[in-house]
Amino acid sequence: MKNDFDEEEIPAEPVSPTGQYLNSTSLCVYILGVLESDVPIDDSHTLSLLQHVFLPINTRFSSIMTRDKNGEKKWMKVEVKLEDHIKVPKFPNEKSSSSLLLYDEDVDEYMSKIAMEYLPQNRPLWEIHIIKYPTRNAAGTLVFKLHHALGDGYSLMGALLSCLQRLDNPNLPFTLPSSNKKLLPKSSTIFKNNIFSSAFHSMSDFGWSILKSSLVEDDHTPIRSCGEDNKLRQVTISSVTFSFDHIKEVKSLLGVSINDVLAGLIFLGIRLYMQDIDLKSRNSQSTALVLFNTRNIRGYKSVKEMVEKSNNNGASWGNRFAFLHVPIPELSDSKYANPLEFIWDAQKEITRKKSSWATPLTAMFLNMVKRLRGSEAAARYVHSTLRNSSTTVSSIIGPVEQMALANHPIKGLYFMVVGPPESLTITIMSYIGKLRIAFGLEKGFMDKEKFKLCMEKSLEMIISAARNIST
Repeated sequence: MKNDFDEEEIPAEPVSPTGQYLNSTSLCVYILGVLESDVPIDDSHTLSLLQHVFLPINTRFSSIMTRDKNGEKKWMKVEVKLEDHIKVPKFPNEKSSSSLLLYDEDVDEYMSKIAMEYLPQNRPLWEIHIIKYPTRNAAGTLVFKLHHALGDGYSLMGALLSCLQRLDNPNLPFTLPSSNKKLLPKSSTIFKNNIFSSAFHSMSDFGWSILKSSLVEDDHTPIRSCGEDNKLRQVTISSVTFSFDHIKEVKSLLGVSINDVLAGLIFLGIRLYMQDIDLKSRNSQSTALVLFNTRNIRGYKSVKEMVEKSNNNGASWGNRFAFLHVPIPELSDSKYANPLEFIWDAQKEITRKKSSWATPLTAMFLNMVKRLRGSEAAARYVHSTLRNSSTTVSSIIGPVEQMALANHPIKGLYFMVVGPPESLTITIMSYIGKLRIAFGLEKGFMDKEKFKLCMEKSLEMIISAARNIST
């Protein structure tokens, strides 16, 4: 949306380059934050909570994206009509109040529907959907739909968590898994290795990243449809829940990180699914874009710390993430017999790329594209990076304790990224001793039940193999 305003009406805060890329004619990406309530939802306090708890978190929740007279995108604060942002669906096949039937299919369809809808650009870029129907997982579901231009998963999920309180003691802050349970690579390790030993790999990775973002596409496979990208893809959202203890058990038995186990588990599950659909595709060229937080921190900072202009602790609000191009290992007969090779391959590849300079070099290249050709050209480059890969994997650390929102115990908590031009998006979130792996799958192209079973089989194979090694 292009609007012209007088200088004095233009807000001081410009839209970050990444925020511009994520809300462009080439790319429009949203984050769905899903909270599953343990009790039926009472929405009588919704307006008050949004007004006094949610909106004060950040002025971007009360702003729209506009342009100044020079064409630069800015955040302009506006009056928020909260009623326009609250959606309470009514399903056509509503059962009687005495019915014990569940609404899983209806909720799935509704999630698919809102995932492909564009938010109006003439009001702040968020909505809350209050789904009062019970499912197998919850008595009711809250879905926050937030535009990725507002911030990345760290910022937005941090904002949502700041609205919650510990169920056992609201006066205490929530805690996170200890530092040895790392879910994401730390960008601070990039420059810690010897500069000479990493120079060759850095240039190689940087060159490959440019090729993958422009000329070289992944193969057409059961997880990559190569469909048209002129609109948001229809997706169906599913998830599987694993015990964190099982992941930690494998970590301890193999002497690797949580991140290594998760990457190996996901890559094996993907290849099992591909093999079930098309045997030849188990050896196809497929790449995962692994997202990582570029802030030099561990855990969440307070919302106040994140939004302060003078923040120097690296925890500032915004889109501060980068991609790692990680090839998905082929499923050879030897790796099927020993699935732990998927973990070791992932560990080797991610560890090497973490010590590479390819990520900052790619960021410099993207900034150069923006300066020379404009933000839309840079957005097309990001779009091509996503489209030429097979999947995106991102993860967030969640609280150890059970949380509550307005006295509603939150049973489940996860997020999903929608809008990327891919057939498969994977997100991971830890919460109260469990890992929730969610999938956004292209509707009509991927089989969500089969994909879920393949992920469950992947964990079984890895646990069995790890235990056999220990004995």
